[in-house]
Amino acid sequence: MTSTRKIILGSTAALAIAFALGAYTASDKVPFSGESASAHPHKNWTDTDKKKDKEVKAKAELKTDLKKEAEEAEVKVEHHGSGTSYGSGTDHKKADKAKAVSKKNDAKDAKEESAEEEKWDVNNPPGDKKEVVIDTEEGTWMSLDVSPDGKTIAFDLLGDIYTIPAGGGKATNIASGMAWDMQPRFSPDGERIAFTSDRGGGDNIWVMDSDGENMEAVTKESFRLLNNPTWSPDGRFIAAKKHFTTSRSLGTGEIWLYHPTGGSGVKLVKKPSESHQKELGEPIFSPDGRYIYYTQNTTPGSTFIYAQDSNTELFQIKRYDLETGEIDMAAGGEGGAVRATPSPDGKLLAFVKRDRMQTGLYLKDLESGKETRIYDNLDRDMQETWGVQGMYPNMDWSPDSKHLYFWAGGKIRKINAESGKVSTVKFSVNDTREVMSVPRPSVEVAPEEFETNMPRYANVSPDGEKVVFESLGKLYIQSMGGSPKRLTRLPANVRELDPQWSRDGRSLVFVSWSDEGLGTVHKISATGAGLKDITRKPGLFRRPALTPDGEYVVFEKQAGGYLTSPEWSAGTGLYIQALDEKEPRLIRKSGSGAHFGSDDLRVYFTGNKDGSAALISTNLLGDDERVHASSKLAQNFYMSPDDQHIAFRENYNLFVMPALTG
Repeated sequence: MTSTRKIILGSTAALAIAFALGAYTASDKVPFSGESASAHPHKNWTDTDKKKDKEVKAKAELKTDLKKEAEEAEVKVEHHGSGTSYGSGTDHKKADKAKAVSKKNDAKDAKEESAEEEKWDVNNPPGDKKEVVIDTEEGTWMSLDVSPDGKTIAFDLLGDIYTIPAGGGKATNIASGMAWDMQPRFSPDGERIAFTSDRGGGDNIWVMDSDGENMEAVTKESFRLLNNPTWSPDGRFIAAKKHFTTSRSLGTGEIWLYHPTGGSGVKLVKKPSESHQKELGEPIFSPDGRYIYYTQNTTPGSTFIYAQDSNTELFQIKRYDLETGEIDMAAGGEGGAVRATPSPDGKLLAFVKRDRMQTGLYLKDLESGKETRIYDNLDRDMQETWGVQGMYPNMDWSPDSKHLYFWAGGKIRKINAESGKVSTVKFSVNDTREVMSVPRPSVEVAPEEFETNMPRYANVSPDGEKVVFESLGKLYIQSMGGSPKRLTRLPANVRELDPQWSRDGRSLVFVSWSDEGLGTVHKISATGAGLKDITRKPGLFRRPALTPDGEYVVFEKQAGGYLTSPEWSAGTGLYIQALDEKEPRLIRKSGSGAHFGSDDLRVYFTGNKDGSAALISTNLLGDDERVHASSKLAQNFYMSPDDQHIAFRENYNLFVMPALTG
């Protein structure tokens, strides 16, 4: 069955996407500086920049004057209505105009205030809801904590926090709602509980009374979220893990210290580097308050790798000295070590370790260093994967340091540290949960016509009049404000990617791919006529770009494999080829996003320089290398066509900055 596709792409969206790819004309002067990249002079503006800046200031002053005039006009009208005459007819017209402006501004302010009032409530989101009954005597991945007097256990279950007598019994819900509450920790005096909750919009540290009353947020992060709170022994501070993402959604952590009443906090243990992607977390104070134990992935390199060999040392438990700032290893070795839990008397350190495929509970004598496995059947820890909120649930000691409480096999377990005798602390939860009703829209699986709202590779023509983009594997061209139409007539099984305009706007280059014939670099007229194959041999090609004079094209050659054919994968790198020649020539073996500024003889690309992403240029032979900008977290760089500005994407944000000459 053949389906027709309706493509929707607003001109504003096209321009925005194209600008992200560096496709803006030489006349576009953007007086903006990328703070986080190097080589960014803040005041290198052109006359045009200064003119635009003056225009912006003038508009701001005009808006202020109009508002002031509107306020004055309100007074005049009121007095006139009460029998007192002020001003001429012209004044009345001015007043009416100013009054209209004032009303418009008031309406805008009211709209913004309304939006503020309609903030998302985690515990009461819009939509249909229903209650689900929970009646259970077991749970999954439950963090727990024992009160300082040893009489009460707090634990989390399905996003709520409960308490039970230490000997077991019916659970009392002390933190409920749609918010996800977890990782309860009693304060040293037993009067409060610190916990992790997203009830404010994202995971932050909260405190409440031990009966669940008087909840207050300790931290109020909206991006660098927190978890795993731990009280200092004197109850004055709470330490927690703050999570940091990098260029991937995966990230690392830092240990921060907060006062229970709030504040911005103090960093104690910093992440290894800005680009680090491996876990660091699970903080807990030593009983004397001098140290903070924490868990860290200590494998070589900064890039996170799934499914590493857990028989090796993936994680160590480290110890941070609050007096000296020194860090040493507290536990590690083959099978790793996570979830440090020091005994109240300071003599033992309980922790979790892997023995081949089985996770076990271990004790370390902190004086002799002897390690003993005391329990074999913990649930699988998360050392091979990604444990943002911890590699294993919280566990805790009895106040006399004789017993250790932990979760395993759906139950709360209690083990005697000396004899190894294990018992189960029984609990029962009879409760309800309010959940959102599942939306079940009726969706036709294979309609004759459908809309697509996800264009890719958008690129605006040099004159700003047209945009080319890809949708569902085919290239479309569209006049701004017009309707899209197919650019090529290649077969249905051929995918078309990475379109790039020539400087005169008359033609484009792009790459194609099919599983049967592999990839080709093409050139085509903007009218869709004159399709020409530039490369003669197959391969996996990406991101072609023409020289300003249109006589050469640069492109990437990548290796295939995995989902694509591994054939024709030798000789990867950046290549250049004259349009009237049959063979490309290698410029260099690495780099991506090759493009040109104003010079036909100099090619720019994103490469690696001293461990950072950098905008690099060379001549067409790959010589005379120059570095123009660099950033530890940038993904790609683009030089503007007039060599005046550099655009780059860094940590999910777009930046533009002036370019230095040379």
